[in-house]
Amino acid sequence: MPSGDASLTQAFEKLPVPVKLLTAGTAACVADFLSFPLDTAKVRLQIQGEVRVPLRTVTASAGHGLVLGVPSNTSLHYRGILGTIATISREEGFRSLYNGLNAGLQRQMCFASVRLGMYEPVKGFYQNLLKLDKSQRGGVLDVSARIMAGLTTGGMAVCLAQPTDVVKVRFQAQVKSALKSPSSTVYAGTWQAYRTIFFTEGLAGLWRGCLPNIGRNAIVNVSEIVCYDLVKESIIHRGLMSDNIPCHFTSAIVAGKFYF
Repeated sequence: MPSGDASLTQAFEKLPVPVKLLTAGTAACVADFLSFPLDTAKVRLQIQGEVRVPLRTVTASAGHGLVLGVPSNTSLHYRGILGTIATISREEGFRSLYNGLNAGLQRQMCFASVRLGMYEPVKGFYQNLLKLDKSQRGGVLDVSARIMAGLTTGGMAVCLAQPTDVVKVRFQAQVKSALKSPSSTVYAGTWQAYRTIFFTEGLAGLWRGCLPNIGRNAIVNVSEIVCYDLVKESIIHRGLMSDNIPCHFTSAIVAGKFYF
């Protein structure tokens, strides 16, 4: 492999950790902003099963309801991703597709910055721990070190960002047409939502669902980042592409296919 082929990767590896965290978080924020309507539609479709319970709201542990769907005497309200986006836009306005965006961007700055920005340093830590050199790149121990790094940064990111995820989903789940219910908890702003959840559900409420989220995102992190890392090195090693932006972009697309 030519000596110049590793220039982009080496340049990134030499960046200070704070710069890696900032660039990873910023890139994730851009992606989150562009895809947020799809995420909102996904949340509405996921919680649509709640329409079959007799109440308009699902009561939280402290007795405060969170509007999750439409009345139970109706048929399925949302059908398909595009149909869901169209329904939300028509009934609640286009801006409702971006409910929870502030919390979503906060989540990305906490979550993506750690899971992406800390991957290389943590991978290096495990490689040093296993006393691996460059001749062992791509071997079983090297892949194991990358997997451990992916699991570690994925878990760390969730532990840090879980409160932002809880608030984001609460906003995305709110249905404007049902917010007049007296038992509903209405979140008017991001910081007000943090305070409301803290004072009504306790500190544990902000980390609700943390353990399953750690398991899910640790696996997702391995599927995405480790696959990307290995695919990128394979492309460069085989001489198919040099270490440049198109190479990294192609590797990311291939890794995304593995994840899905």
